[in-house]
Amino acid sequence: MSATLAAQTKINKDVPYGLTVAAAWSWRIVAIVIGLGVVWYLSGFVSLVIIPVIVAALLAVLLAPVYRLLLRAKVPAVLAAILCILLLVSVVVGLFWMAGQQIVQGFTELGDQVVTGLQELVNALSGWLAAQGYQLQLDASSLDSMWNTLQQNSSTIMDGVVSFGSTAANVVTGTFIALFTLIFFLYDGDRVWRFLLAFVPRTSRGRVDVAGRSGWEALGSYVRVQIFVAAVDALGIGLGAWLLGVPLAFPIAVLVFLASFIPMVGAVLTGAIAVLIALVTNGPVTALLMLGVVLLVQQIESNILQPLVMGKAVSLHPLAVFLAVATGSVVLGIVGAVFAVPLLAFVNAFIRALRTKDPDEEVVAGEHVYIPSEKALAGARESAKLDPERDPSDIPGEEPGGGGTGGEHTGSTAAGVQP
Repeated sequence: MSATLAAQTKINKDVPYGLTVAAAWSWRIVAIVIGLGVVWYLSGFVSLVIIPVIVAALLAVLLAPVYRLLLRAKVPAVLAAILCILLLVSVVVGLFWMAGQQIVQGFTELGDQVVTGLQELVNALSGWLAAQGYQLQLDASSLDSMWNTLQQNSSTIMDGVVSFGSTAANVVTGTFIALFTLIFFLYDGDRVWRFLLAFVPRTSRGRVDVAGRSGWEALGSYVRVQIFVAAVDALGIGLGAWLLGVPLAFPIAVLVFLASFIPMVGAVLTGAIAVLIALVTNGPVTALLMLGVVLLVQQIESNILQPLVMGKAVSLHPLAVFLAVATGSVVLGIVGAVFAVPLLAFVNAFIRALRTKDPDEEVVAGEHVYIPSEKALAGARESAKLDPERDPSDIPGEEPGGGGTGGEHTGSTAAGVQP
């Protein structure tokens, strides 16, 4: 036995300390990755619930200031939450209705312009190919061939139609889930957050509370700033399209606004659509001018809005934003591209606040340490007073004995989700 122990001791001495630490970390990291993989696999079965809940959280961040304003006006909490949702639905439906009206009204004229523009493009392409020694012919036999191909793939087309119908049903279901969840996030958000905190060990509950509220503030700042940036993109590109006489200027602006919630990518793609519409309706000169407008708007966003506005609201490097969008789009497609940066903003602020035990602790030289705001600390203290099991000394900035006795939470005290 002693010989075995001596041999093990000798082995431990021969193994470098760094390798020992790396080995200890390795199996823990593998266990975490396996656990995350299992969670990811299981979440795929309930994505119809998870995604609407995330959407509801983002909307709650956006509507929280309006909700608090209604509470100050002595509006009952439940009614204030319902009014916020009605306002949101009215704005969204109004935008789509106006865009749809313009599309319907300009459909005939746009169709004629598209046909004329496409014919000009075909003629130009035919001339260029003829100069290169090729011939482009689009006669009756070519049309018959395309029609036969369409008939042969009719089953595939029908499968696509059925898939679209299923997707539309999922969208409707997800919308109702998001709106229903949003009511409770606005009305009873603080109680929801304290329910989640109950799963955290008491020794860490105070710091997690402050970190969560700090992350929520960062998420709110990101959403509001992103809406401002999206509005600037939509106004710039939409106004440019209107001045250049490009059809469907307002629908283009709405499309740019929605796509701008995919940072660094969305506005560029929708701007390309605007250029394409200008090309097939107004010709190459207008298309080049439209391209110049899109590039100008993107330069304003990249060099002015992102550094000055987004940089102050959320401390995220542009490279981190780009990689987050790329990773999210690869993993979850368009949904991942939309949610990647908000999630990154929350996690960034959460971890930085979690590393700061005391808001007055000294900042390490050369390292940026996130200092939780007084708003986050105040929210955590209020949550501690509402939690009879919480030790007030767990909250940074709260002296022992300073917490109040537990009280019953009411909807009027919740000003939106308060993680």
